[in-house]
Amino acid sequence: MGLEDVDDTAKVACLNKFFRASASVDSLWSKFCFDDLLLASPLDPAGDTAPSFKEAYQRWREAFGMYPWPLVQRVKRCWDQLRSWLATNFPEAEATLRTGASEDEIREVERILDVKLPLPTRILYRFYDGQEFKVDDLSRSSNGCSLGVIGGYAFYDHWVNVYLLPLSQVVLETRSVVHHLGISGRSKYIIVAASATFSEKLFFLNCENGQLHVGTRKLPTDGQMIQCVPSDMISSVHDLSSDGQQNAMLLWLEEHGRRLQNGIIKLHDDKNFRSISLFPEEPPLCSTVVTNGVKVRASAVFVPELSDLQDGSEKYWFTYSIRMSLLPEGCIINGMYFSSCQLLRRRWIICANDTVVSDVNGEAVIGKFPLLESGQKEFVYESCTPLPSSPGSVEGSFLFVPGRMADPNGGPFEVEVARFPLIVPDYIF
Repeated sequence: MGLEDVDDTAKVACLNKFFRASASVDSLWSKFCFDDLLLASPLDPAGDTAPSFKEAYQRWREAFGMYPWPLVQRVKRCWDQLRSWLATNFPEAEATLRTGASEDEIREVERILDVKLPLPTRILYRFYDGQEFKVDDLSRSSNGCSLGVIGGYAFYDHWVNVYLLPLSQVVLETRSVVHHLGISGRSKYIIVAASATFSEKLFFLNCENGQLHVGTRKLPTDGQMIQCVPSDMISSVHDLSSDGQQNAMLLWLEEHGRRLQNGIIKLHDDKNFRSISLFPEEPPLCSTVVTNGVKVRASAVFVPELSDLQDGSEKYWFTYSIRMSLLPEGCIINGMYFSSCQLLRRRWIICANDTVVSDVNGEAVIGKFPLLESGQKEFVYESCTPLPSSPGSVEGSFLFVPGRMADPNGGPFEVEVARFPLIVPDYIF
């Protein structure tokens, strides 16, 4: 019997007892569970083991029977991708994912906030109700809370790490922040994600058109926001022909999962302080060059919460990360080998639309003169710069001495920092 999908199986089972028995073979339902839900074992939506694959499949269909099945499958793939990466690389963050919300809990949130959540958002919360945390944790310093599954960045005293909020916190923050900002009357906004310090970075879902926004520096004064997903990717949440599948929150999480799985962004581990870093690790957004054995990697992230779309000189803010290391073979200058070298100076040429807006030449980096030793861990530092327009770029060089500044083994040599882009991306995290 060549049954290719569940619908065919259901039709055949209605013919007679023989076909009904054939259509109940669990190996067949094992195939359906894997093809539809990527389930290798008979787990139901609650994560409990069902007595058979057929029973597991039926529980899934009953639990999500009010939603378009292809959309349920898509949301599950999205969460599976994120959870797979977290389980392998960041299990302590995976452990913060909360049990999915019930339909009654979702309806209660809609009633309290007077919104209708887009279908993909509802299903996202049915799978996992954001992340578990204590409110006190989110007001702590950068050393306190770094388990946000969206991740972030840090430079100087600015620290961002973004969590997916549970529905209870969505209600609290939306009622306080959205109403305080006076934007509730413009559209049906809810806060779905936030930095661990809350005041730094807030993400708003517009429940009317499905777009996701992030606040800028002008958010407290005039409600200024930037959209996080390309508009042409989003279909109307009322477009029945599309099942509302192009909701920005789902697209946003799918893109985030893709970047994690592809190694574009990675886990940052510094002295037992682990977090997801949004600084790109792969070209073309990350540049890499080796000069005389010194390897320099560099990339940047758009910082919406410091940007001001109305300020001509500081319209867009970017933070950039510089990672420098000495290869195991050390630095080789004029045929001579040195196992260490130390930075003296740096030069930066910062451009906006191919026009130089800043040419910096000075000692040290963030007040430090890093000593690089062969085969040791990268020295990493972050800084920031504003731009009047985008796209832009940064390139430059470092001046090193072989050995140490206190005991140099020769004259200074220049190390290239290859150009890396400063761009406002299509997807903003």
